[in-house]
Amino acid sequence: MAESFGNTFTVVEVTADNLSPDQSQIWIALAKPDQALTLVLAAVPEGWTAEDLDVQLTGSQQRVFEDLNLNPGDVYRLTK
Repeated sequence: MAESFGNTFTVVEVTADNLSPDQSQIWIALAKPDQALTLVLAAVPEGWTAEDLDVQLTGSQQRVFEDLNLNPGDVYRLTK
């Protein structure tokens, strides 16, 4: 039986091994935190590290992310 991704947004920070932490990227995943890390790491080049950020989304942020029409298990890069 497949595990559900859930229906919450998880914010993930990723950093390349050759970049300083202040040059990280922020991604959002429509998945539980442990699943979000795996999904985002699958979307970035090998050798990057990921960490879920413990942030509470505001109502307006939640609506913006909902407007992206992500499906459970989808990821989206917020920063370059």
